[in-house]
Amino acid sequence: MKKSIFKSAGILMLAGAFAISGCSGSSGDTKQQAKNPDQDANFNKTGLPIVNDAVSLKMVSPKAALAPEYSKMEIFNRLEKQTNVKIEWNNIPDTDFNEKKNLLLASGDLPDAFYGAGFTDYELVNYGKDGTLIPLEDLIDQYAPNLKALLESRPDIRSAITAPDGHIYGLPSFEENNLGTNPFFHVINKKWLDKLGLKMPQTLDEYTKALIAFKTQDPNGNGKADEIPLSFMHMQWCSDIAGIFGAFGLPDNLEHRIVRDGKVIFTANQPQYKEALKYIHDNWYAQGLIDPESFTQDAAQYLAKGKTTDETLGSYVWWEVEEVVGAERSKDYALLPPLKGPNGDQLIGRNNGGGPGRGAFVITKEDRYPEITMRWIDQQYEPYMAAQIHWGPLDVVFKKDENGKLVNLPLPEGTSAGEFRQKVAPGAGAPGVITAEDLGKVVDLEPRAQQRVKDLEKYYDPYMEKENYPSIFFKPEELDTINRIEPELIKYVNTQRGKFIVDGGVDEQWDSYVKTLEKMGLNELMDIYQTGLDRYNENLKK
Repeated sequence: MKKSIFKSAGILMLAGAFAISGCSGSSGDTKQQAKNPDQDANFNKTGLPIVNDAVSLKMVSPKAALAPEYSKMEIFNRLEKQTNVKIEWNNIPDTDFNEKKNLLLASGDLPDAFYGAGFTDYELVNYGKDGTLIPLEDLIDQYAPNLKALLESRPDIRSAITAPDGHIYGLPSFEENNLGTNPFFHVINKKWLDKLGLKMPQTLDEYTKALIAFKTQDPNGNGKADEIPLSFMHMQWCSDIAGIFGAFGLPDNLEHRIVRDGKVIFTANQPQYKEALKYIHDNWYAQGLIDPESFTQDAAQYLAKGKTTDETLGSYVWWEVEEVVGAERSKDYALLPPLKGPNGDQLIGRNNGGGPGRGAFVITKEDRYPEITMRWIDQQYEPYMAAQIHWGPLDVVFKKDENGKLVNLPLPEGTSAGEFRQKVAPGAGAPGVITAEDLGKVVDLEPRAQQRVKDLEKYYDPYMEKENYPSIFFKPEELDTINRIEPELIKYVNTQRGKFIVDGGVDEQWDSYVKTLEKMGLNELMDIYQTGLDRYNENLKK
């Protein structure tokens, strides 16, 4: 599971010095001619190779746990042969990347570029303003024909990656497949329903009756009270019960922020949210139907509960059935569409964001060859190459069919798609854009993604909210306010949500809870989100 996922408005800058061998470059004027007066003879403005005599660039990038060093990855070796540009990779484990990236930035010990960098808006704006990152729009116009064509055909993507000061500091990463519109797939044990003579639940109360039966009627038949009626991961990507809140007329999400008729609504102080919390405590937690570890377990613990020797898991939330319970046992389970609530509401939320990431690749002031760097990265915005960078190379992950489309080769024996692709491609956070038009024409989605599309269309799309909060590039002063208010406010909301579900008391404590949110700056925060959305919508009309 990838999670973003990617969604924080900013990150605190870390001070201090952190040196990584091979990262630093010479300082001085960023204009290439001043640094390399004799480069023109070696540099090819079009065609391949990019340079006649090899040139080296130093790049820092995160690396997934199972991935090899990028210098040993086939896709980059092919790019080096095609372009004659050698990349001196400094790969940092993805779990440590943000911290070490910010230490490098604070110390001034910079590579030529950060690749798959995940720069936040706050970092792009502030490091662009102080000159650490160079503006890219002129380089795109002159040296990036693939990216330039994309931005001309998709002004929405250009708008999304353009900072409020008019410059482009980071390049996009985007898989336009809409798979994340609803991350909360609600799964139930159909084998147990059949054994107990229960129909597939359509309403919240029918679902509650099924959970009670799972707990009390020994559906796995082992004579033990070991069944877990419902398990989830509290406020975690793709495994939370936020989707169930739609049964009360107001879907929730991990940001507690939705949009209706162009108006931004904070969900976690609304009456529907309060009603959902009361129902979940009174009818589920207080009756022992919720796994108590739902509020503390990590992914490894959660996924293990679907693979116990005796089948013990009755219902769960995850966006891929098989990953929790395994391929063989998955036939016992089925997806639940959104349940009808007490007032007949049947809704599922639409996940926020979903547009292009805009910090996937940045060039620093230390780069002596910005034109060469732009030409090198532009190769990865050609649609066929973009697909290979995100999912794996030709003849390893893909083959071309008779129409020239990239189609998936069989996975190696005993390997999951997620594990295999970590080893052969940088993945979803890497530069490159695969548009909706490319899917099915240039490249096929992998089989599990194709199934997810079908599941979304069948179970969730008919009940989905029409609007979401898009990925907006805020002004520096807006980001400052968001970063000042939001982290602590969301932490408080999520903590209280857990307490209300476990301990109850939402009726008695609600007014005090709402007042605390207001004191923490909720209204100021929502004003900024509304202003940003209004500005975004106006820009779309231009």
